[in-house]
Amino acid sequence: MSGGLVLLGGPVLTGDPRRPRTDAVAVDDGRVVALGEAARAQARQAGQVVDLDGGCLVPGFRDGHVHPLGGGELLLGPPVGGAASLEELLERLGRWAREHPERPVVAGGGYDPTLAPGGRFDASWLDRVVPDRPVLLWSTDHHAVWANSAALAAAGVDAATPDPPGGRLLRRGDGSPLGTLLEGAADLVTPLAPALDAGQRAQALRHGLRELAAAGIVWAQDAMVDAPTLASYLDAAASGELTCRVGAALVTTPGDWRERRGAFRELRASAEAATPDPLVRANTVKLFADGVIEAGTAALLEPYLDPPGSGGIPNWPRDELAEAVTAFDADGFGIHVHAIGDAGVRAALDAVEHATAVNGPRDRRPVIAHLQLVHPDDLPRFASLGVVANFEPLWAQLDPLMLELTIPRLGPERAARQYPIGNLARSGARLSFGSDWPVSSLTPMEGLAVAVTRQTPAGHPPGGWLPAERLPLTAALAAYTSGGAWQAFEEDSAGTITVGKRADLTLLGADPTTLDPAGLASVPVTGTWLAGVQVFGG
Repeated sequence: MSGGLVLLGGPVLTGDPRRPRTDAVAVDDGRVVALGEAARAQARQAGQVVDLDGGCLVPGFRDGHVHPLGGGELLLGPPVGGAASLEELLERLGRWAREHPERPVVAGGGYDPTLAPGGRFDASWLDRVVPDRPVLLWSTDHHAVWANSAALAAAGVDAATPDPPGGRLLRRGDGSPLGTLLEGAADLVTPLAPALDAGQRAQALRHGLRELAAAGIVWAQDAMVDAPTLASYLDAAASGELTCRVGAALVTTPGDWRERRGAFRELRASAEAATPDPLVRANTVKLFADGVIEAGTAALLEPYLDPPGSGGIPNWPRDELAEAVTAFDADGFGIHVHAIGDAGVRAALDAVEHATAVNGPRDRRPVIAHLQLVHPDDLPRFASLGVVANFEPLWAQLDPLMLELTIPRLGPERAARQYPIGNLARSGARLSFGSDWPVSSLTPMEGLAVAVTRQTPAGHPPGGWLPAERLPLTAALAAYTSGGAWQAFEEDSAGTITVGKRADLTLLGADPTTLDPAGLASVPVTGTWLAGVQVFGG
């Protein structure tokens, strides 16, 4: 195997139940050609030998719901993400704005919605540090925008502005806009932010791809793609800058889906023509069934406790959601639906069921992502309809967001049904894991730790929150690897370290099977290989 690659000197968790562990991997022409003793025998002829130095090799991680370009774009803007207090956020924002006087609009995101009581953020707070031009900040969940007074004035948003369909303006007692715009109401102000040009998109994507590679991710489902974003991915593939394979989910809305069908078919064909080796595929359509519980916009079967009487904001009329899913399914697209509330999840399942009845049986593998609240009656429907349950496991913990915003809105009975990962696994549903970065951390090992423990980094609560929903480590690793391969229709070519499959590999600093679960989150990624080519580490 002159010119090939052999990795040895540490444990290998293959993810293949027929041979779950080995200690060496040989790679040639981008694929695994031998394991164990047979791989070590090829080391003398290999063009490259990598000493794992006691590290643990696992199948490359796969993120089933992420926004690489969006994450990279946030890295170019004001560093408000991760601020521990409102004062720290405003200090960071003001400093960045002073350093960038050339920006006519200060736009960015990643603010923590728990920094203000009830998630109610006031425009006047932003005015204190940036009074002279519009400021637009997205919340971490990207379902709310916080705007300053200059932005509201420039957009013509005032007390007389009605709540738009699918959106809500938080208001003061006199009816004037507070500065927090939920869901579709954000569209009233976001046109103020100039769109990225091609060079800025390329820079943002490079940042995002570097982050993915450093996290050990070899395939990503970008869950919100438009034509310029797809062009950026194809440019990155052509220039050799793409560090992972990409499944591009083309996003549509109730107002435009009929007109976009033809354009989406053309975008799918352009990706297939540009990358015959499937580096980039645009064969999925993304739809938002609802919003998020923390903002009171996820669609619920029973009203919120706060705001009382509200059932959230469904983004689609139920019949139209089913019609759109059925139409794109008939066009041969995969379906990827954001659904968080139990009414949103049910509407998504109903839409898939309708598409199946109308279009007939096929291997469609629709994805419903996030699944924070699922009614018990709907749990068996995932397996029966062949729906992939995509979870962001990092969210399944009693963090401040859960304690201060989510549980008070739901009450104890519904709060105890959140993120039913274990229940869906036991039902026979296919699972995949993701991050929704930049909404939350990109690092799979952090999500893995929560999936296994259902605890915060401080170990709260003892025994885990809703411990029946924990996953064994092997199952959690599978959701990050072979589960993502199933989602991408790549289970025959990727997702496990198996002879004949692509050598998509991630090197960890320790064998996770030997650790106390509390230590999983701190295990570093020290190397990433895409089809045998190292894209991180070394």
